[in-house]
Amino acid sequence: MDRPNTAVVLVIEDDAQIRRFLRATLVDNGYHYLEASTAQDGLRQVGMQHPDLVILDLGLPDMDGLEVTRRLRDWTSTPIIVLSARNRERDKVDALDAGADDYLTKPFGTAELLARMRVAMRHAIQIAQGTDDPVFTTGGLRVDLAHRQVFVDETEIHLTPIEYKLLLVLVQHAGKVVTRKHLLHDVWGPSYEDEMHYLRVYVGQLRRKLEAEPMRPRYLITEPGVGYRLKVE
Repeated sequence: MDRPNTAVVLVIEDDAQIRRFLRATLVDNGYHYLEASTAQDGLRQVGMQHPDLVILDLGLPDMDGLEVTRRLRDWTSTPIIVLSARNRERDKVDALDAGADDYLTKPFGTAELLARMRVAMRHAIQIAQGTDDPVFTTGGLRVDLAHRQVFVDETEIHLTPIEYKLLLVLVQHAGKVVTRKHLLHDVWGPSYEDEMHYLRVYVGQLRRKLEAEPMRPRYLITEPGVGYRLKVE
């Protein structure tokens, strides 16, 4: 389900008690909370819900968390924080080598978890932008990556997570043509690379929200037969 511009956190954890604790903690701190109790459901939700951060348990019933991390890293750079009862240094190194952004050993403190989350998401924003400046501007379009806010001529535009992710990929490659396959891969995942109608629908939605004349776009330019380009002025 699409949601407004608030950070979405997916918890992949089979322990119901820990899920309840994390749900209360994250909701109380203003995050949108999603959960999965199995690896397969977690992988499916990452592809469908596009969370801003994943909190992942290593000891899942159907797949090791390290394999989940590797599979996610095949197609997404979404920050991953591993939570695990495994406290050996080798386990931490393996998780980080697999692509996790951070690692917390159970039991863990709420303040430390929230701080690690903020750091992981801040790093993701800086990498996405390619600079320490978290604000992208072209013409009257302004994307505040730090706060997940989008403005057109100083009016805030509310995007769903999928719309925002699509715009973010175009911002990352601003001024360059991004192929349809590249966009489908980065926004929806590798199993969606042939679903061209997804792009038509969501680019259309973005244009209706961002463009003064959607049929004559100023920012979201179609490159026929290739893909789309976010025009830089």
